[in-house]
Amino acid sequence: QVQLVESGGGLVQPGGSLRLSCAASRNVLRIAAMGWYRQAPGKQRELVAGISSTGTTNYADSVKGRFTISRDNAKNTVHLQANSLKAEDTAVYYCNLEVGGLEFWGQGTQVTVAS
Repeated sequence: QVQLVESGGGLVQPGGSLRLSCAASRNVLRIAAMGWYRQAPGKQRELVAGISSTGTTNYADSVKGRFTISRDNAKNTVHLQANSLKAEDTAVYYCNLEVGGLEFWGQGTQVTVAS
């Protein structure tokens, strides 16, 4: 079992930035694929950004050039740097970890972009 705890969400004005963090309870990041998903009210959960165990990244088209995912295996932490935020980025952001055929989710952190 792996617990994931997200932090860093909050209220930000359009054009602003946030840095989300996801801390894993076990030292498995070096062999795990990690991802950030988001779910807005009335919409399906969608992949925002992913990073493989080897460091390969992928992004949703809607966030390319604005968001950056990174990992710190030594600290068992994955980050999502979100810049140039837009109102449509408002959602609950979830951290996801896949390892050994198992999948784990964090509890989510709210990001609200509004003036």
